Amino acid sequence: MNFPNSFPAQHQNQHPGFEYEMNPIPVYDNPNYNQNGNLLNNKVALITGGDSGIGRAVSIAYAKQGADIVIVYYNENRDAEETKNIIDNIGKKCTIINGDIGNSQFCNDVIERTINEYGKLDILVNNAAVQYECKDMKKLSDEQFDRTFKVNAYGTFYMTRAALKYLKRGACIINTASVVAFKGNETLIDYSMTKGAVTTFTRSLALSLAKNKTGIRVNAVAPGPIWTPLIPSSFDATKVITFGANTPMGRAGQPVECAGAYVFLASEAASYITGQTIHINGGEIINS
Repeated sequence: MNFPNSFPAQHQNQHPGFEYEMNPIPVYDNPNYNQNGNLLNNKVALITGGDSGIGRAVSIAYAKQGADIVIVYYNENRDAEETKNIIDNIGKKCTIINGDIGNSQFCNDVIERTINEYGKLDILVNNAAVQYECKDMKKLSDEQFDRTFKVNAYGTFYMTRAALKYLKRGACIINTASVVAFKGNETLIDYSMTKGAVTTFTRSLALSLAKNKTGIRVNAVAPGPIWTPLIPSSFDATKVITFGANTPMGRAGQPVECAGAYVFLASEAASYITGQTIHINGGEIINS
């Protein structure tokens, strides 16, 4: 399948952005990538940011492999409803819940609602994030710094802490890190810091749960430049045109190209993998 290597100039004033306003719409499903199967039969998966972007692709891929889906999102109601409709048509149950994962009580409530509706939780995907470009660190406000950490780092921690009360042997946690956790980014300093925190959280929790013989695995996926609503809502219109062009493959990735890694890490095929990160970044070599 051919994917675009450049994009029309565009910008969204709301953040984290709406997928239905993007041009072109991200590729979130394709039979060459997401096939029907039974790798996740009878599983229940909770995906933060599951309404759009990478989260939408993962939600659909999981449903196609037999899982019921709980999608947690911020305020992107149309995107969430569209994703739910796709999953409903696949024939799997889907619950959508909107709110702020930077609030610990909301995270607790989401997990309790999931258990009440489904009776269990097998897969937690901490995927939701925000990023705000700042070209001069001296101008990076306390409010922006706090917000980025609240969503990206605190939200991952809060949701995981609440879920661990119910996750049982064979369950897994998958965190969305980023290539910037390993190479940095000069205009996304606070975002890069949070993704570094997510990476070390993944490694540390994996070690803790393995040592305690819980049978729960913790891994991460570190995407590079992927065409999601974060991009037109984070960068100015002209920067979007060449988004991803500096990768070795010369283009941005599409959400559907990430979904398979999340399916693999959630499946029994990854039963001997914990504390690791899969890099989906168009050929950027990461050695740390």
